[in-house]
Amino acid sequence: MITASGPELPAPDGYEISTDPARLDRDLVHHWLATDAYWALGRSRERQDRAIDGSLNFGVYETASGRQAGYARVVTDHTTFAWLCDVYVDRAARGKGLGAALATAVRDHLAPGGLRRIMLATQDAHGMYERIGFRRITDPEKWMALALTETAAPAAGAEHHTPAVDTELAP
Repeated sequence: MITASGPELPAPDGYEISTDPARLDRDLVHHWLATDAYWALGRSRERQDRAIDGSLNFGVYETASGRQAGYARVVTDHTTFAWLCDVYVDRAARGKGLGAALATAVRDHLAPGGLRRIMLATQDAHGMYERIGFRRITDPEKWMALALTETAAPAAGAEHHTPAVDTELAP
């Protein structure tokens, strides 16, 4: 398990952001992602736990109650590259800047390591990420992805089949 702890990271009033994995409400994170995140619908609890264990995790918490209100996960070597994924804010806490605060905390937490880039994929939050410095890929023909999952087995007698385009191409 990747662990990181230390000072709390800046967050909107009434909230705090932490990389302490012991604070994560794994049941809640799994529920959010498996039932309400288009990129992770149906993800198993076992798969989610493995993802958490192999990643740097950020939780956003209500200061008064300690209840988790958001989550972000980063796959990184802490030196050259990071993939920001699974950014999720509880529906009841949306509109308070928590998603931007999480992405900013990731950026600021990783910056001292000298990473060349932090990547992410989003279907609908480009503007939020652009406000904190993310930019659309200007040379996408250089990027490739290998989808290792398929949506269905090939039909009987089929000579070949095409792997599905997985909405969860990244770790």
